[in-house]
Amino acid sequence: MKIKEFDVVLERDEDGWFIADVPALPGCHTQGETKRDVLRNVKEAIELYLEVLRETGTSRKQGFVGIEKVKVYA
Repeated sequence: MKIKEFDVVLERDEDGWFIADVPALPGCHTQGETKRDVLRNVKEAIELYLEVLRETGTSRKQGFVGIEKVKVYA
């Protein structure tokens, strides 16, 4: 099996927990009390997500497209 790399967006919630979201994998997200925890958890979430895709024969043609800057008057 080859190594795949995914961008992960990290945020902190109001209680200080770390939240991780994988834009390329819709619905793939997790949390952890520390940054180390959330990175370990998101790695497992990605692996499980990809395992389900393989088992069901589902493709990843939908999902993350890119990041754009949008200017607004504020």
